[in-house]
Amino acid sequence: MTQILDKVNEPQDLKGLSMEELDTLSAEIRALLIHKINATGGHFGPNLGFIEPTVALHYVFNTPQDKFVFDVSHQCYTHKILTGRKQYFTNPAKYHEISGYTNPQESAHDTFVIGHTSTAPSLAVGLAKARDLQGKTGNVIAIIGDGSLSGGEALEGLDAAAELNSNLIILVNDNEMCIAPDHGGLYKNLALLRQTRGQAECNFFKALGLDYKYVENGNDVRSLIAAFQQVKDVSRPTVVHIHTLKGKGCPQAEANKEAFHWVMPGVLDEKKNPAPAAETYASLTQRHLIEKRKQDPSVIVISPATPGAYGLTPDVRAQLGAGYTDVGIAEEHAVAYASGLAAGGAKPVLQVLSSFVQRTYDQLSQDLALNKNPATLLIHWGGISAGDATHLGIFDIPLISNIPNMVYLAPTGRAEYLAMLDWAMAQKQYPVAIRVPFTDVAETGLPVDKDYAVLNKYQVAEQGREIAVLGLGNFFGLGKSVCGEIRRTLGITPTLINPRYMTGLDKPLLEELQKTHRLVITLEDGVLDGGFGEKVAAFYGNSTMKVLTYGAHKEFTDRVPLEELYRRFRLTKEQIAQDVHDCLK
Repeated sequence: MTQILDKVNEPQDLKGLSMEELDTLSAEIRALLIHKINATGGHFGPNLGFIEPTVALHYVFNTPQDKFVFDVSHQCYTHKILTGRKQYFTNPAKYHEISGYTNPQESAHDTFVIGHTSTAPSLAVGLAKARDLQGKTGNVIAIIGDGSLSGGEALEGLDAAAELNSNLIILVNDNEMCIAPDHGGLYKNLALLRQTRGQAECNFFKALGLDYKYVENGNDVRSLIAAFQQVKDVSRPTVVHIHTLKGKGCPQAEANKEAFHWVMPGVLDEKKNPAPAAETYASLTQRHLIEKRKQDPSVIVISPATPGAYGLTPDVRAQLGAGYTDVGIAEEHAVAYASGLAAGGAKPVLQVLSSFVQRTYDQLSQDLALNKNPATLLIHWGGISAGDATHLGIFDIPLISNIPNMVYLAPTGRAEYLAMLDWAMAQKQYPVAIRVPFTDVAETGLPVDKDYAVLNKYQVAEQGREIAVLGLGNFFGLGKSVCGEIRRTLGITPTLINPRYMTGLDKPLLEELQKTHRLVITLEDGVLDGGFGEKVAAFYGNSTMKVLTYGAHKEFTDRVPLEELYRRFRLTKEQIAQDVHDCLK
């Protein structure tokens, strides 16, 4: 039963509730979220720990006149429930009709589309300044978790906030965790502030010139309401530091905070005799790096706060020992750190998700590539997916492959991937990025080189005629299927090529194709604009060779089923074969 929640449809409905009713409401929301997230998957721990603060925020402040800016926004489920979107959490038929992040298209109570981290202070400073310039009123509240404070933009935003000299509230949700345990000197000060109930003379926030208030029980509605009422309409930038419990109310999530940060559906369901986990490129990678570390103590693995996403589990981290660094949510530092390690003679391997490597362009270009330091970067989750608009993995190929001195490799299968990784870690000439296959672990049956120092030399997998298919990385398998479909429907056996390199063209091979082929097809699991296919098309621009390029359109897709995207982008073998027929007739 949800006796109180049934009565709450908008924030205004909270205003007349008693403290006891607010406690009941929080408990009802917690039970609802546990049930819903277990059914759909999603951010579990962050949302369970931020129920009471959200209830208290909406009790004291008045959105959308007052502005909430959620950092990352993976703790916004309660906010959505209280702002007219309750049905998406109570009605299973509507579970998947709503984003897991804030989105102004859903509600006027959301200020930004947010999914990446450490942005809230800067965005909030901008909102507050715009308010002041126009002579308006209202509170601006940046809501940021302690884990996100390690990001450079968060520190820049906090630094700028101190000069605002008007209303800005920065709510620091301190649950003593990032996704994994947090790392860095800043967290020693947060611990000191918790130990002294905010009274320590050494105070990071005060040192920046910000006013400061501490709430020890950040999951107590009464304490939170009292604190928020004191800072409402404040005339100076003020930090409210609250101590909360990640995963509160679910014993499994409280006991295993890292594993329950984000969960798959059915995480709480009783499972009897679960099948052994299949090998993935994540588990394969970490096992290989552990062996590398045993052989060479200069090997060091780096993660910017998302270790679980690519198999750097606590036991793997323990085996790596001093050969592992979690730099926190600080991808820019991670790249520069890797460059420094390489310059000092170590063998750094930075692992990062495609969506998050976007934050590192300047460091990739200036700190790493300009200096030609031989660091290895493993780019995970690169490819077209049904993901949220904030977490797409389609932009890494144009980003990385157009930086001078970078070598960006696209392996097609297990053996080739490991060979490329071994070469990247052994060579001393280039920074090398490898796009970890975003597929099931498999072998392609292709001969595997051990040395990739002859750059941009493609591999002819199957010799044919008239049509050449360049299947890049993840899409090599699609390339094989396309060749089969063309052979079946047109009676032509195409040439199938494994390009391997995304940072350059095999000009001798492309020139040779001109002598015997009429059409080149490029397939890439990423955005076309600025990508691999465009380079090939530009090469043939002043010739009679026809080129068909296939990949993702330049758009922010949002939770669109993968099959639908493939059809939209004409990435099925039948559609491509039809295009070939139309092109050649």
